[in-house]
Amino acid sequence: MRNYSIEDLTAEAYRQFPEAERKPVIGLTANHSDIDVTLRDAYHKQIVAAGGVPVIIPPVTDVSVVVNTLQHLDGIILTGGGDYNPLWCGEEPSPKLHNINAVRDSAELLITRLAYNRQIPMLGICRGIQTLAMALEGHVAQDIAERKDAITSDKPVKHSQDADRTEATHTVTIAKDSTLYNIHRAECIAVNSFHHQVVDEPGKHFSAVAYSSDGLIEAIESSENKNIMGVQWHPEWLGEEGLPLFKWIVDSAREYRTTADLHSRILTLDTHCDTPMFFHQGVDFTQRDSRILVDLHKMTEGRQDATIMVCYLPQPKDGKTFREMVHFDIDSPTLYTDFIFDEIGKIVASQPNYLAFARTPEELYANKAMGKKSIVLSIENGLAIGDDIKNIQHFVDRGIVYITLCHNGDNAICDSAKGNNTHGGVSAFGETVIKEMNRLGVMVDLSHGGEKSFYDALEISSKPIVCSHSNCRALCDHPRNLTDDQLRALAKKGGVAHTTFYPGFLKATGEADILDAIKHLEHAISIMGIDHVGIGTDFDGDGGVPGMANSSEIMNFTRQLLRRRYSEVDIEKIWGGNWLRVMKEVQK
Repeated sequence: MRNYSIEDLTAEAYRQFPEAERKPVIGLTANHSDIDVTLRDAYHKQIVAAGGVPVIIPPVTDVSVVVNTLQHLDGIILTGGGDYNPLWCGEEPSPKLHNINAVRDSAELLITRLAYNRQIPMLGICRGIQTLAMALEGHVAQDIAERKDAITSDKPVKHSQDADRTEATHTVTIAKDSTLYNIHRAECIAVNSFHHQVVDEPGKHFSAVAYSSDGLIEAIESSENKNIMGVQWHPEWLGEEGLPLFKWIVDSAREYRTTADLHSRILTLDTHCDTPMFFHQGVDFTQRDSRILVDLHKMTEGRQDATIMVCYLPQPKDGKTFREMVHFDIDSPTLYTDFIFDEIGKIVASQPNYLAFARTPEELYANKAMGKKSIVLSIENGLAIGDDIKNIQHFVDRGIVYITLCHNGDNAICDSAKGNNTHGGVSAFGETVIKEMNRLGVMVDLSHGGEKSFYDALEISSKPIVCSHSNCRALCDHPRNLTDDQLRALAKKGGVAHTTFYPGFLKATGEADILDAIKHLEHAISIMGIDHVGIGTDFDGDGGVPGMANSSEIMNFTRQLLRRRYSEVDIEKIWGGNWLRVMKEVQK
């Protein structure tokens, strides 16, 4: 006989301490019928069986409600249901279109887009795979027969079975190099099927990884090393056979929460972004502006605490003046640098509750404690000081922490990695510049410097030098990258080299992704040790690769480090701790 004692249930809840292990919270998008918000119980039963905590997400389009909901979720399952209104992809309805569910469409497309930007793991089921495609630049055919990728087959499969939902009625073939294959450990599995809309173009964010025998896409997964997957079948009805997918989303959610919690504890600093180049072109740093890779929203989504914004100055060449190179009505590199810093100052002043300048490690940590994103100023190309060494003091007064001595061309200070060996390394003027930077507590940055300039600067500088955004020449033979000997010499003098995400510095082909960046970081660690590495993305300076395309995705990099069993201490070093050690030493 069932025990109806609430006292016994309460006693069970308090039987151990802590009260309960923190389990991943999985949001389930709800169906909507007439005046009811509904959901088949098979979904939440599978989540519980997989070790997660299910919560229902009602179909709400209030943005503040959706954002607040996402803050409490570790993963999302986009559930099955009716058709999508084709107007969402700019198409008129086909005569073969079935019933649509207008209440769900906008709500689920919104939550999917926002969850994607926040790196929240997602599993799309049936309608859910179509949600992923509709929200993230793929395409959904209104009817199987009308799909763009139509493959003629003399043995079509019935994709809307009459059998019980718990019965598998056809098979799908799975790509062996896919996450889905790793989940099921099989190239062919039996599935159930209840649909007539179908994804026919996964889009740039996904790869098709499973097909039915008649050529329909049955599963897609992230092509950017993110925990996002969609399947056309209904694993919630397949019991033990369907459980692996639910274990995958729960495990992915647990990984997400671990990463997010880590970011709340450590300081995450990107040591090089070129975003200020765009500030005078009408972009809005306080909005999620698609024209730039770093803004207040993306930093918040990626849980990034700080970025070093450089004033980039191109080296004039081919007879062009500086004015012609910057496409702006200022002749003086020094005045141009002041102008850029003024523009950054306006942005910081406009959001005093969320943004603040920082120049020291102490200021960076204080800003994080107050919930503010830190903006740090620096200069890319010593051209900014002109021929007046007093300008170094001027820019110190403005708050800079480093000067990259040159860019893609020799200047008065030193020869560039892409220069003409004008001085045979660091010039006599460059030597006085480095010594003055040492005196004033400005970090000497040799990214872009020629190899002879690099070694000259190491010898001249009384303080450790940095390479704010440089990769490993052993993995990609580019003059901008550092040889193993350079890495060893830099580490021996206490300096740091920060992995960057410019594709051409990661792979000779330029076709790189987040895993290629990991390879460069780990190679640098193998040569220099964990105390001399970090991250300088070069976002908005043509840096960015799939999986690490902008500031909203920096948690993906941390997730990759956690997968490789890096400790919290080591991850904190990589995300700025090593840099702050050098900064403190230079500034003391």
